[in-house]
Amino acid sequence: MQRRTALLSLTLVVALGPIAACSASADPEPPPSTTPAATSASPTPTPTPDVVVTGADAGLTAVVEKVYAGKSGITAKAATGTWKGEKVAVVTAGDDVTLAVGPKWKVVGGWWPSLDKPTPQLGKGPRFVLVIGSDARADEKLAGSRGDTLQVIGIDGKGGGGVMGIPRDTWAPMPGGGTAKINAAFATGGGAGQVESVRRVTGLPLEGYVATGFKGFRSIVNESGGLPMKIAKKIVFLRSLTIPAGKQMLSGKEALAFARERKSLPNGDFGRSAHQGEMLLAAAVAARLAGPAIIPKEMSVVSKNAVTDLSAEEALTFVASFYRLNPTKVGHEVAVGSIGTSSDGQSIVKVNSSTRAVFARFRDGRL
Repeated sequence: MQRRTALLSLTLVVALGPIAACSASADPEPPPSTTPAATSASPTPTPTPDVVVTGADAGLTAVVEKVYAGKSGITAKAATGTWKGEKVAVVTAGDDVTLAVGPKWKVVGGWWPSLDKPTPQLGKGPRFVLVIGSDARADEKLAGSRGDTLQVIGIDGKGGGGVMGIPRDTWAPMPGGGTAKINAAFATGGGAGQVESVRRVTGLPLEGYVATGFKGFRSIVNESGGLPMKIAKKIVFLRSLTIPAGKQMLSGKEALAFARERKSLPNGDFGRSAHQGEMLLAAAVAARLAGPAIIPKEMSVVSKNAVTDLSAEEALTFVASFYRLNPTKVGHEVAVGSIGTSSDGQSIVKVNSSTRAVFARFRDGRL
């Protein structure tokens, strides 16, 4: 409004200037040099562009203009962020959403009902990504830590999806050979090694991973403004932090405690894995309610507090897919196995027929 007022004032000054000059003159006759053509001349109006994108640079505006080629009167708004040094953008225009990556901008997906394109372009489904929560404390590096939280997020590309938890003690093949508890794969092979181990156990074609430690997890929750959740039963973590039952806005510290607690749960680590899956679903619901324009900001927050092998295009289109899910077609399960003992005396979780049945159900990206 301030800018509009300034432009209006400038227009009035230009228009009224000659009138004020004439009123102040002692000579009632106009100056000889003044001609009707000069006094009647008016500036040529600036044409309005067919596509206006606020919050976008020239490059991003250009690729959005190509999306709406032949259309006029399009007003859009861009939200931008970064993912591991690559620029990401979500451009909204009514119900249309355009996804782009930079710095040399290109459109990588989206959905455009205004252009009679009912099917979203978000990559071919099913798609799977592994989320790893390591046991690295605030003063420790991720390298060499264990992948204590293992959740596979899947989407089927048809409006359905799911979150599958894998117990950290699941006996599994390790990168480089041998077998051990599945969370040891992160310590010996990093994110790529953990992905390899989970692929071999589940048979799922994982695209990649996102991993963070205690400090990164707390920062992600805090910088996102907290995590809204409904807690079914009061939790007391390590006898020092109580999370009451009911609707809560969890801080980073509280969310981490909720994700780590297992001793008070009747089914121990299986229950803890279920809690972790519930948190991911709660985060997805909160983001969905905020709308797709929030995606670049949230990706920027995760990017600086986590490690990943997903490209900007992979991460952007995967996250955006959650805005096209039908909540009634999204499930959550823990791949529960049977309790056993390894040859060297460790308490482990063995993959059995029930575990394999969960893997099989999830192969289409939906639970």
